[in-house]
Amino acid sequence: MKAPKIPEATITRLSVYSRFLERMDRQGVVTISSGEIAEGVGVSPAQVRKDLAYFGEFGTRGVGYNVKDLMRYTLKILGLTRPWTVVVVGAGNLGTALSTYRGFRDRGFYIVGVFDNDLTKIGKRIQDLEVYPLEKLPEIVARHGVKIGILAVPGEAAQEVADLLVQNGVEALLTFGAVVLNVPEHVVVRNVDLSVKLEILTFNLSFRASHGL
Repeated sequence: MKAPKIPEATITRLSVYSRFLERMDRQGVVTISSGEIAEGVGVSPAQVRKDLAYFGEFGTRGVGYNVKDLMRYTLKILGLTRPWTVVVVGAGNLGTALSTYRGFRDRGFYIVGVFDNDLTKIGKRIQDLEVYPLEKLPEIVARHGVKIGILAVPGEAAQEVADLLVQNGVEALLTFGAVVLNVPEHVVVRNVDLSVKLEILTFNLSFRASHGL
C-alpha cells in the first residue's frame, strides 16, 4: 500500500504542536482541546484536526486530547523517541553557533563532531567539542552511527562536503544559504535560507502598509 504524502507544512506544524504540548504538560495540564492547541500556536482548530488526522484518530469527541498521550504521539511521529547523533562541518561563526545551540540537545539531537579544513581551527574546542580535520569524519560518523549532517560551509564547498558525508553513510543534510546539492535520491536535504525568511517578513510589512492594515 502506498504511504500517504504528508505536506511538509503539516510536519512543521506538528513540531510546533509537540513543543506546545510539552509546555502544557510541564504546567500540569491533563486534557486539551483542538481549539486550545490552535490558540496556543496560532492556527485554526480545523487545521489542528486536519494535521493530526494524517496520522490516525486522536482524542475523544467532547473531551479533547490527553496531553501526555498526544505529546508522546507527536514525538513518535517526528522520530524523536530516540536520540539522533549529528555532525557539523564548518567551524566558523555559523558552525560555532550551531554547535553550541542548546535547543538541539533539548529535542534529542546530539552533536558528536565538528569538522573543518582550516588548520587554525583544527584542534581548538567549541565548548566540549574538539574541531577535527575532515579526514577524521569517516571514523566519527561510523563510531556514532551518524545519519544527519549540518553543512556550515561556503557555498562553493557545499557539494564536496555533501559528497563526503553521503559517501560515509549520512542520509540527511541541513544546509544554509542559496545552495543546491546534487545527492542520491535516498538522501534528504533541507535548506535554510535566512534571507528568504527576512523577505517574507518584509513582504508582510509592505503588504500591511500598502493596504492600510
